[in-house]
Order: sequence, then structure tokens, then C-alpha cells
Amino acid sequence: MATQTPAAAKTKADQPTKKDPKKAKASAIAEAKSFAPELAVRIGSTPKTKFRGNPDVFGRLVEDHDKHRALIAMIEETTSSNPEQRKMLFEEFVKEVQSHANAEDQALWSTVLRDPSTTDDARHAVAEHKELDKLMADLAARDYANPGWLRRFAALKEEYLHHVGEEEQEQFVAAEKILSDSDLKYMRKVFERRKKAEKAAAKIEKKIKLKS
Repeated sequence: MATQTPAAAKTKADQPTKKDPKKAKASAIAEAKSFAPELAVRIGSTPKTKFRGNPDVFGRLVEDHDKHRALIAMIEETTSSNPEQRKMLFEEFVKEVQSHANAEDQALWSTVLRDPSTTDDARHAVAEHKELDKLMADLAARDYANPGWLRRFAALKEEYLHHVGEEEQEQFVAAEKILSDSDLKYMRKVFERRKKAEKAAAKIEKKIKLKS
């Protein structure tokens, strides 16, 4: 009977395995909640997606989306009387979203752009990442203790949830058709590596967004 070499066993052990979708979502929410355990996390229903819990890059991206959704819900629970808590959660959200988007662009969309059938999807996703950057910079430049801060945050929430909903239900579905299983697993490794580096280098930009 053949036996695995130590190297082969390590490679197999290092490979992510499919998670139960509900457990994957709960794990992502718990990670966000660790920043402020006393706050409620009411994210409501999420778009139906076949990727939640998958061991490939799309499963990893949805995992982040669920964490971001939880951070949004927690930020909505903050009050003007505790601006430091609001600031802490928002800055974590910004660093998470920016490092996620930059790593996603490098790991996934840079490859997807090369196929004519998915070029538009990739360009659309990257363009929305840039728009989210502007909205986050605008909020970071404003007074967290201002009662109107959460009203402005609602616009960012709407834009973000629209963006990830499109990705999970349309853009990832189209991209999956042109990528092999080995592509997807390799992209997950690239994403993990790039996100870690991007988050370590992330900075909070502050810039009021002028009306066009």
C-alpha cells in the first residue's frame, strides 16, 4: 500500500476544504464581532450565492463580504456619544475593504480582464472599488460625533451591498466559467498573500467628496 510522503501530506493538509455555508457565515460574523462584542450584529438576509464556504477564491471573497456586512451592522449600532468606538470600527472596515479590493483586483480581476467575455464585468468591479474608496475617504474626513454621520454612512452601505451583491450573483458566476479549478485555488493563495500585505500597509485617507 502506497504511503504519502511528508511533503505530499503537508500539501494536502494546507489545502482549504469546503465549509458548511451557515458555519462559514457565522465564523465571518464572529470575527467582526470580536472588535466590539457588546454590539448587536443585524445583517439581515444576504444574497443567495453558491460560493459561500467554497475552498476557492470566490468562497474566500464571500467570507470577507460577510465580515464586512457584520462590521456595517455594528457601525449602525454605534452612537454619537461614543465616537471613538465608531471611529475604530469604521477604520477597521475601511482597511478591510481596501485591502480586500486591492488583493481581489490583483488575484482575480487582472486575469479575468484578459477574456473578452468577462472584460466588462472586471472593469465594472474595479470601477466600483474606486467609488467605494471615495465614499470611505469622505466619511473618514467627517466628525464621527456628528448625528448626521450615520446618514452619510447609509449611502456607503447601499453602494457596498449593491457591489458585493453583483459580485456574488453575477460577476463571480461569469468569471468561474472561464477559470479552471487550479486557477481558482491558486488565486485564493495569491489573494491571501496580497490581502495580508495590503492591510499591513493600509492608510486611512480623509478627503471630502465634492458633489459633481
